[in-house]
Amino acid sequence: MERSREGAPLVEYRGFCAAFGAGDSAKNVVRGIDFTIQAHETFALVGESGSGKTVTAQALMRLLSEDLIRYPAGDILFEGRSVLAMKDPELRALRGRDLGMIFQEPMTSLNPLHTIEKQLAESLFLHLGFLRKQNPGPSNPRSLSRAAARETACSWLERVGIRDASKRLSAYPHELSGGERQRVMIALALINSPKLLIADEPTTALDVTVQDQILTLIQSLRQDLGMAVLFISHDLGVVRRVADRVAVMRDGLIIEEGTVQDIFSRPQDPYTKALVETGGMNESPLPDHDAPEAVRVRGLTVRFPLRKGILRRAAGYVGAVDGVDFALRRGQTLGIVGESGSGKTTLGKALLRLEKSRGDIIIEGRNIQGLKEEALRPLRRKMQIIFQDPYGSLSPRMTIERLVGEGLLIHRIGAKEERRERVRSCLREVGMGDEAFLSRYPHEFSGGQRQRICIARALVLEPSLLVLDEPTSSLDRAVQFQVIRLLRELQERRGLSYIFISHDLRLVRGLCHQIIIMRRGKIVEAGPTRAIMGNPQEPYTQDLLSAAFAEEPAPYQRKNRENL
Repeated sequence: MERSREGAPLVEYRGFCAAFGAGDSAKNVVRGIDFTIQAHETFALVGESGSGKTVTAQALMRLLSEDLIRYPAGDILFEGRSVLAMKDPELRALRGRDLGMIFQEPMTSLNPLHTIEKQLAESLFLHLGFLRKQNPGPSNPRSLSRAAARETACSWLERVGIRDASKRLSAYPHELSGGERQRVMIALALINSPKLLIADEPTTALDVTVQDQILTLIQSLRQDLGMAVLFISHDLGVVRRVADRVAVMRDGLIIEEGTVQDIFSRPQDPYTKALVETGGMNESPLPDHDAPEAVRVRGLTVRFPLRKGILRRAAGYVGAVDGVDFALRRGQTLGIVGESGSGKTTLGKALLRLEKSRGDIIIEGRNIQGLKEEALRPLRRKMQIIFQDPYGSLSPRMTIERLVGEGLLIHRIGAKEERRERVRSCLREVGMGDEAFLSRYPHEFSGGQRQRICIARALVLEPSLLVLDEPTSSLDRAVQFQVIRLLRELQERRGLSYIFISHDLRLVRGLCHQIIIMRRGKIVEAGPTRAIMGNPQEPYTQDLLSAAFAEEPAPYQRKNRENL
């Protein structure tokens, strides 16, 4: 294959356009962008959902069906050759060998029916065939034995940090953790030593410590292999850490491009400035120790049975939450922080009696633990929950008016016109006051708008306690801060108490008065947010904070973090 000329860019986008559909119904998603990626550099594309980042990256590999998307103008060059003009055999040779890709969600990107070994070996066998066909000769092996493929696959699993790699080869994707699956995706993308790695939101769904490990791994492998990286993200904190140059996308256009130093220190476009700024959320709110208690939990324990045999009898129990104690005052926010599997969500559900538990749950002076469902039902109005996925928690068959007003109907609150007015009032309060919204369905709104609808649905019952279970994890960073600001305003107006479950310590820092750090079902550290953020005592807390704020100088930064 012809190599690029010395000093020429590895990748070049020239006036590139992309559109879904054709003719009058075509929707332009990328509108004439220009940028280059040099060999060995990390170039980041940044922007909110719908800005065109992923389409831009996937067009480089021609992954989208051309019955769905068209490229009406411009071109993409890889080593001086037009990717858009390549025939299928050339594209198959390009994908996986010269270009590797890490997708956002590894569980849906890996084949659930094949072992890890089979998926890694498949890439080796496929691209060995292309290598022999295009470059015949004694320098290329005529065949690759299964033993050699297994050895190569095992070495790559070890290289990306999979423990007991030889045993994990026989595992299926569902048997691995989220971090392990993402490491397998990295091995799959790099097993043929590509010249460019495309990383599409590779850490979005991961906990902060796992995210830190994955970013460190990508940087290390980039240096070892001498490859370039196209990094796609909406998280500027991550981009600041890994990228050499950055392009900011909005509505299919690149509105600003420059070095990381320029973009973060001297952003020119108002949109870029808004992305870079955190909206004044670097300081945690101070708790009012004189406020009355809203919630007190004592010795809360949740255990799940391990069932075996044909009759599925309990052969043992696993402790998801183990003897947790905390208190939350009225009008304040308690943050619950920890990695996946630490018990955060189970604790939140147990608090609302959505999971069976032992221990005391005292809400506004009343222990709800022993109440029957009939006695508990009226109290559920005072306790509401907002889930992680705003689309999955809204019925696609119901209009927004019906969704927000459903709780009023269930609890038989008010007449029809009164319910309708309360729905309108709540939607106005969360910034969704347009009368036309009432008759629309969830799919007609953006992620941020859907989450505002979920908040309105919870508020319409006038609760005193809201459990927020990762309410912003599926949203872009700019939208996340909008939702957090909205929650703070609602708390001040209504005197709400929040339990905020998250692994995003930046958001916790901006919203929470107090935090508890959980690990393996237990609290390892608790206290005012400012105290823990400024001077964490436990090594586990120090590691969490160090990973979350890797690019910020802080007193808790540890020079020699373990397990990375």
